[in-house]
Parts: sequence; structure tokens; C-alpha cells
Amino acid sequence: MAYKSMEECLADLEENGQLVRIKEEVDPYLEMAAIHLRVYKEQGPALLFENIKGSRFRAASNIFGTLARSRFIFRDTLAQVQQLISLKGDPVKAIKSPFRNAGAAFAALKALPLRNPGSKPALYQQIKIEDIPQIQHWPMDGGAFVTLPQVYTEDIDQPGIMKANLGMYRIQLSGNDYELNTEIGLHYQLHRGIGVHQTKANRKGQPLKVSIFVGGPPSHAVSAVMPLPEGMSEMTFAGVLGGRRFRYAYEDGYCISTDADFVITGEVFPGDNKPEGPFGDHLGYYSLRHPFPLMKVHKVYARKNAIWSFTVVGRPPQEDTSFGQLIHEITGDAIPQEIPGLKEVHAVDAAGVHPLLLAVGNERYTPYMPAKQPAEILTIASHILGTGQLSLAKFLFITADDTNQLTTHNIQHYLEFILQRIHLDRDIHFHTNTTIDTLDYSGTGLNAGSKVIFAAYGEVTRKLATEIPSALQHLQGVQDVKLIMPGVVAFTTNTYTTADAAAEEAEQLNHQLTDHLEALREIPLMIWCDDAAFAAATLNNFLWVAFTRSNPSHDIYGIASFTRYKHWGCNGPLIIDARIKPHHAPAVVTDPGIEKKIDRFFEKGGSLYQKL
Repeated sequence: MAYKSMEECLADLEENGQLVRIKEEVDPYLEMAAIHLRVYKEQGPALLFENIKGSRFRAASNIFGTLARSRFIFRDTLAQVQQLISLKGDPVKAIKSPFRNAGAAFAALKALPLRNPGSKPALYQQIKIEDIPQIQHWPMDGGAFVTLPQVYTEDIDQPGIMKANLGMYRIQLSGNDYELNTEIGLHYQLHRGIGVHQTKANRKGQPLKVSIFVGGPPSHAVSAVMPLPEGMSEMTFAGVLGGRRFRYAYEDGYCISTDADFVITGEVFPGDNKPEGPFGDHLGYYSLRHPFPLMKVHKVYARKNAIWSFTVVGRPPQEDTSFGQLIHEITGDAIPQEIPGLKEVHAVDAAGVHPLLLAVGNERYTPYMPAKQPAEILTIASHILGTGQLSLAKFLFITADDTNQLTTHNIQHYLEFILQRIHLDRDIHFHTNTTIDTLDYSGTGLNAGSKVIFAAYGEVTRKLATEIPSALQHLQGVQDVKLIMPGVVAFTTNTYTTADAAAEEAEQLNHQLTDHLEALREIPLMIWCDDAAFAAATLNNFLWVAFTRSNPSHDIYGIASFTRYKHWGCNGPLIIDARIKPHHAPAVVTDPGIEKKIDRFFEKGGSLYQKL
């Protein structure tokens, strides 16, 4: 359906049994987020909070909580959007099959944004920041945050909506040193379009005008998180996905989405920063307080009966996982089309997305050579690490499959495929002193860390152990050893103290295991962690622990390791030290008192009783 508003979308969901209204008063301090988390975990309905303590506005969450619900919301446009993206990869298809592609051409007519010339914003009232539901998601958060914002900026050199950027960057509404109602925090990370706009404005010594939209047709929020090619407007994509042109006007020099429920306008001045955070983020840890751009609030608008849209992020999977699934469904092979030789790429949600990337490419460079070894996939890996947000990958596994049967989405099978073929003395390639995801605290500082590529291709070189070898069962200093999956074990020692102590402990392990290389051949990977039983309990636990708590250049060791001609390798198992380090951010955990308090919504008589 071509929803004109968030209200229309929620009414449609309710009519089809996919929304629950919560009529009891609910506290925006931790309660709303806790209810959302519990409902999402059960793959429950969208939620409409109708009675929020301290605010006259309603709020909605879990709108995109399942892929099935997202498909339902965009049921009339999804196929056409997929077709348009497919045509971008091969425009000749439209010429060869004009009637088959007529629907896509018609859908493209919805792409052009529609300006409402000379009209005041359709938003009916001017309000203050404090009137918005002040939702705090996690106990250690620095204040209330906007978690589904559509942040709009224009290119100061090429103004206008067609060169504008719409992105989803979290906004801190209150807390810390912000002056309530006049200042808010604008957090954005590396490789974001808004950074280009702010850099241009800074060079001219001018403030960057920012408009923040919340709510409106659901296609607007999805467009803000879409990884669109540079130069493609998010507003045009919103029109196609929503089946309705993006409507806008200008007020006081600011662009206003006239379909949004809320709009916050303001300016970011060069060099004007304030501490933002902490915030419980999508890696499952808090991002801590750091200086980020300060936005001076100009005006805040709300439409009549406005609905505040929000989500809750934390250790995946969460609602943003479903966002990722929807994006993958929409884009299909769009990213592989951008990188020659790349067949498939998967940013692993369970590992926090950016820390772990799995890829399958072609290997066509040396078909005349009898021995198969990585060549083209190394070129592809370099291209991946130079492409948009893929460049934030910290651990990149890449291989080639001549049978075209391997998929990155069967994660355990993919990793077993790699581990059966990897040459630990040849196939490990480090990038040191580089950038990593802003939210990843495993590195040496904000945005700073390292990367590693595991590029494996060729014949099977080893079987993978399905039992723990005896050589690992009685190690000095090791308290517990567990098998995670074939070829991978977790082990626990003392907690991490310092880098020097870790290096010394690694050398002690090396001393004990160097004489057992043949016995350990079927164990190519060992995860050094604080709780081996937890890491081995589920595949998701392993992925979260191993790849969010380690910095490749500092935390990878190897039994019988060596450095030759600047290349590092090992002749025995690879060890990833995934213990929690003193500089790591704390993990997000729910408040037991709040969990008990929200039980009333799920007990007999509560809005959510028998709804899950």
C-alpha cells in the first residue's frame, strides 16, 4: 500500500492482526525498551504505546520486527523495487523485455520528490524537545535518544533535494552537558554521507543545516538505512519503495518532510562538539562518551496526533537485524555487481555486522596452474575493504567455490569450508594501524584498530576434529576447554590484565603445544575467552565473543608462529584472544527490577497477555 503516514501503516497492521495497542501508562525510562525487547525476542507484533508518562504523544516500535511484516508493509512495491535494482545491473533487460519491465518503469515515476511550493509544513504545531517521549533504552545510557531518525543534509556546493543525503545517525536529545530544548547531539560514524556535507560546510566556515525527520511513511525510515550508491538520492528510493513521492517544503531555509510525524531543524557549526553517549549499541556493548557534533536546535514540529517511532538496539539479533534482512531482500546481488568477481558477501549480524564479513568470489587468474591457491580472491578482498561500509570489516573471510554451492549464509558450513582449506602459514594477511567501526572498542582507540583477511582456496588440506584432542585437555594454566564446532575450540585461562602478560601467556601455550603440531592439525582455530562454556553454547555466542572482543594485530597468536619477509604465519593452531580487555566497553544488560516491573503488561489483564 502507498501509506501517506505512519498512522495509516499502523492501522493496516492492526487490521491484519500485526499490532497491539498498549493502553496502560508506561515509563519511557527503561520500561518501553524492555517491553520492546521482550516482544521482539518472541517475534511478536508491532507496538503502539498510547499512554507515555511525561508526554502527550504516542510512540510505536517493532514495526519492522520480522521480515514477514516488512514484506507485508511493502507488499505492493517490493517486487518492482527489486526489478529496478536488477535493471541497474543490466539495463539491456528493459530493452529486451519492455512489457515485462513496464511495471518497473511505472514505479520509477514515483521516484521524483514532490515539492509543495509556497505551503507551510503540514506539521500542525511547534513544540519543544522536552515534549517528545524521552525514551532511555539501557541503564547506562547518557540520556534519551532518537533511534529511528532520518537525518537530512544538503551539499552546500550543490544545494537541493536531489544531491541531499538522508541517513540514520543516532541523536541524543537530553542528558550530559546538553542544554535541554536548545542543544542535541549528532553521532555519525565513518563512511557516512553527512560527513562529506559537514566537511564542505566547515571549509567555508559555514554551519551545516540539518533536518531530522521521525515517523512518516515507513519507506522513509528504510531509505535512511539503505546502502545506496553514491549519487543516488534516498528520497527517490523512498518514493519508489513507498509507492508515493517524497513530499517536502522549505521553512526558514530548512527542508521539511511534510509527511513526517516530527521534524527537528538546527545547525551544526564548525568545530562545535560536545560529549555524546554512552549508548547501548548494536554490537551488544555500550558506545562510550566521546565528542561528537553539537546541533543547535532551531525549531521542532509535530503533526496532529503525531506518533514517535523508535527501536531498541543491543546484542544482536534485534529489530535492526530485520532491517538488514529486508535490505538484503531488496538489493539482492547489487553489491556483488559493484565488485568484479564477487559472488556473495555477508556482514554477520550475530558478530555485530562490521566486525565479521564472509565472502565468496571467483578464482580465475591462473587456470593453467595445477595447484589451486588464492590469487583473484585477494584482489577482491582489497576491493571489499575499499568499498563503502564494507571497508569497516575487521575480520574478512574469503574463498572461492568452483561448484557454486557454497553460501555465506550457512555460517558454520562456510567456516568449516574455509578451515578445511586454509594454510595458516600462507593465507593470513594483516592490515595494521587502520580504521575500524566507531562502535567497536576492541581496537587501540576510537575508529582505530586493525583488520585481517583469511583468504583460503584449494583442495581440502585437513579434516576437522569433532572431539577435543588429548593435547588440549591437560594444559597448564587452562581451566576449561570446549568444542565449539568441528575444528574450533574455546578455552579459558585467567582474565586478561595487560598486553605484555597476554603475550607471556601465549608463549607458555606455545611452549606446551609446539611438540604436538600433528596431533593438533585438525584444530586450526582456538578461541581464548573468559567463559568457554558460554562461547561454545551456541554458534551466535561464538561469533559474538570471538569477533567483537578482539583486535587482529594485537590479539591473534599462533602456535609455532613465524615472520618471514614481513609475512606472519603459524604452523599450528591459530589463537584469537577474545577475553574482555580493560579498555573494552561494558556489555549491555537489562535491569532486573525493570524486567519484574513490566511483567504486568504480560500477565492476565495486561495489554500483551496472550498476544505473543
